[in-house]
Amino acid sequence: MAAAEAKPESMAVSSQISTATPTTTTTKSSKKLTLIPLIFIIYFSVSGGPSGAEPAVKAAGPLLTILGFLIFPFIWCITEALITAELSTAFPGNGGFVIWADQAFGPFWGSLMGTLKFFSVVANIAAFPVMCMDYLDKLFPVFSSGLPRKLALLGFTLLCSFLNYTGLVIVGYTAVVVGVISLFPFLLMTLIAIPKIHPLRWVSLGKKGMKRDWNLYFNTLFWNLNFWDSVSTLAGEVEKPQKTFPQALFCAVILTCFSYLVPILTTIGAVSVDESEWVSGFFANAAAMVAGKWLQIMVEISVVLSSIGLFEAQLSSCVYQLVGMADLGFLPQFFAVRSKWFDTPWVGILLATVITLAASFMDFTDIVASANFLYSLGMLLEFAAFLWLRRKLPTLRRPYRVPMRLPGLIILCLVPSGFLILIMAIATKIVFLFCGMVTVFGIGLYFLMKFCQKNRWFKFSHVTQYWEQPMTTYS
Repeated sequence: MAAAEAKPESMAVSSQISTATPTTTTTKSSKKLTLIPLIFIIYFSVSGGPSGAEPAVKAAGPLLTILGFLIFPFIWCITEALITAELSTAFPGNGGFVIWADQAFGPFWGSLMGTLKFFSVVANIAAFPVMCMDYLDKLFPVFSSGLPRKLALLGFTLLCSFLNYTGLVIVGYTAVVVGVISLFPFLLMTLIAIPKIHPLRWVSLGKKGMKRDWNLYFNTLFWNLNFWDSVSTLAGEVEKPQKTFPQALFCAVILTCFSYLVPILTTIGAVSVDESEWVSGFFANAAAMVAGKWLQIMVEISVVLSSIGLFEAQLSSCVYQLVGMADLGFLPQFFAVRSKWFDTPWVGILLATVITLAASFMDFTDIVASANFLYSLGMLLEFAAFLWLRRKLPTLRRPYRVPMRLPGLIILCLVPSGFLILIMAIATKIVFLFCGMVTVFGIGLYFLMKFCQKNRWFKFSHVTQYWEQPMTTYS
């Protein structure tokens, strides 16, 4: 660290990560995330297992679903993971993509990025209690509707939020245990189903006259394979992030791809049903067809556990994003205050929980589409920040660097950018309205915080220290 001395821009890169006034009163040092827990937190930030992928078959048929989950990881997941690895290791602080946009384009865009991403993640989190209930009501029909379902959604959200409050390391190891247990029933189903698989079913385009729902198809693919960058907001909580992040992202990409493809191929090949039956929760019904009621119950329990992992990973991401925004001075300092008992940012957990509870009573399809639209806006800004930082700071020390020059990087970002525009173009009017309101709110929030800072209504961080990066020349 170095004081803010007058230096040429070519000699130092400022990153508003450190502040003069600490925002936490804890005296104990926080435990850091290591490789294995980070792999599973990334896995649950993105996937958490194959449940939720079923509507793709209903929307477009078996062949297009298989092709989607084969091709999409190459045009989206790998690109996003590479960008996350480079920028997270170059700017290893809480805030992630907020820091990247701020460094590239200035505080307005950093703040707007934070708003878009926060609401996209919170909307996404709201889908997991709903998905959990869609499976749980098959075991206990009382949770299918009415007051029991609402109380179950409330209880699930509050219990998972309290687990997050107990600490990120606990969340990490919970993700490891839940990940292993939740994948086991699908592995078992695959092994039992192998003799029953008919490969010709894999090339079916669906029944004759099937009307394809492209909105549902693309939103399902995108929702199941996005949010790779959400873990970047935890960079300040990771042990040796410059080394750990690239390794964890590489392992998580492989784990995620196999966790979708294997169950999808198995179920399509072994079970002959009409495409209309492929709705959320169908994997449990397929397990019963393959092996009986006992395996169906195992799959349903695994999905409930997977929903917990998904909830925890993404709640951690959006909470530590708020910590990063407070450290950068975009939000008041109280967003970075940590619990004396668990050293966790309790204000962010409380805020995210309240918004999640409100959103969890929305229609599941609208939740997914809204999360995707907001995420798409944020990702277009993130791609632009990535490219501009390569041009603006070509000699910035990057412990991991995508091995391409700027023209190649532009091409790398073009294809997924086209997909992002497609996701937004096919959105419904309700989604456009909701996301437009969030964007306007994000713009207004930036100017409101500037006004509050000017009038000293709240205490904000004032950056007096700069994170200096040694310069490295790349040929």
